[in-house]
Amino acid sequence: MTYTGEVEVGGPGDEREAGDLHVTKIAVGPMSNNAYLLRCTLTGERALIDAANEGDRLLELAGDDGLATVITTHRHPDHWQALEQVVGATGAATVAGELDADELPVPVTRRVGDGARVRVGSCELEVIHLVGHTPGSIALAYDDPDGVVHLFTGDCLFPGGVGKTWSPEDFATLIDDVEHKLFDRFPDDTWFYPGHGDDSTLGAERPHLGEWRERGW
Repeated sequence: MTYTGEVEVGGPGDEREAGDLHVTKIAVGPMSNNAYLLRCTLTGERALIDAANEGDRLLELAGDDGLATVITTHRHPDHWQALEQVVGATGAATVAGELDADELPVPVTRRVGDGARVRVGSCELEVIHLVGHTPGSIALAYDDPDGVVHLFTGDCLFPGGVGKTWSPEDFATLIDDVEHKLFDRFPDDTWFYPGHGDDSTLGAERPHLGEWRERGW
């Protein structure tokens, strides 16, 4: 079946192979947060991006082999409602942006910033620090062996615009980071997976960067 990235709360997940990384996307909780289970197809090691809600469902998704790591994209509570339950049940290490780590409900094993690497078995994700939605928001980039980049963007980039900000200064910082660290660096076929809603590609969104800047959100 073809991956679309279109999921809804209570519905089935959507799955795809991204080189040596198997990605499963589900939507959970009252704010329809996306959670992503990453599994290295060579080693079987698993990581979860955003234990947002519905801890029992996330643990079922992880399966009997559990989780090695839970990565939290940013400090906002809708992205970590199930973090304590999932970590308590699996013993997974926790990863978060350095400037957001103290706001999470569990101790953070590893605080990361720009350029850090997070391994999922034989696969490696690069941390990209994006400031504006929160001080310590992170995106994660995986360059699969087939040459396609996969970006997990949290609430910093969505189809149709950047994430919510609370001042013109925060917006300016976020749009600058998103443009220079993502759009200027990665090609049009880069697929991105946001914290809510549908996925998109950088190529589909690139023509609208000027519009986003002009409208200020």
